[in-house]
Amino acid sequence: MSRYPDWNSDGADWPNRETSRFVRAGGYDWHVQQAGTGPVCLMLHGTGAATHSWRDLMPLLAKHYTVVALDLPGHGFTKSVAGGRVSLEGMAASIAVLIEQIGLTPNLIVGHSAGVAIGARVLIDQAWTIPLIGFTPALMPFPGLAARLFPQLAKMLFTNPFVAIIFSRMAQSPGQTAKFLERATGSKIDAAGDRYYTRLFSKSGHCDGAIRMMANWRLEKLRDQLPKLTSPTLLIRASQDLAIPKAAVEDAAALIPDCTIDVMEKFGHLAHEEDPKQAAESIVRFAKRQGIA
Repeated sequence: MSRYPDWNSDGADWPNRETSRFVRAGGYDWHVQQAGTGPVCLMLHGTGAATHSWRDLMPLLAKHYTVVALDLPGHGFTKSVAGGRVSLEGMAASIAVLIEQIGLTPNLIVGHSAGVAIGARVLIDQAWTIPLIGFTPALMPFPGLAARLFPQLAKMLFTNPFVAIIFSRMAQSPGQTAKFLERATGSKIDAAGDRYYTRLFSKSGHCDGAIRMMANWRLEKLRDQLPKLTSPTLLIRASQDLAIPKAAVEDAAALIPDCTIDVMEKFGHLAHEEDPKQAAESIVRFAKRQGIA
């Protein structure tokens, strides 16, 4: 069995497959999905996920926008072809190259978790002022001891070639993925979400990509530069989120000059997957307030 997800087999029933294409840019062969017409909405998923994270939200947004979603480097069906950098800054730079390559400059960026940090980094580095919407945003460094231990732990996991293999084999046990996600995120995903996450987590190459990303993740610089993020920003936290505490969202919002916070009640870290209709309504409402119709 291949270590990496295979588009012809693992992607045979991939959500919104008819919108998919592959684009080589910035050191990667990107899996990109594009649907709809109108202003361009770029969607950036979080660590360990892929475009399937937007499976139900993307068709709703495609009624209003040209929606562009991608698999982050090392995730899903996006593969490195030139040793692309997996740091926050490196990912943001590679995505900027991809955007230029496909010729669709975004009018709006929507991110989830670590994808919000990547979106913020793109906006700051490119000096764009387009609106940013972040679901359960991971924008602040881990506090205290975790700040010192987490990167080192991730590096140890990545340098041990057996860790991703062991994790991927565990994910193949029936029901284990949904249980893991609920314990880690507070979210109860549907059967389709369980199926796609299980498929990805059962591939050691995908697990490698997520661990490699964590091993190079540094948010201190981004935190210090959040006051430079002049884009109108909406951060959406979830009341049952076990991954990102309320205080972390509020602290990030306090640093961003033009930022508001909304709450999705009764949901966890994957709130946009649990209630895509509510998520879509929040996006469209905020975008309209910014003149993006």
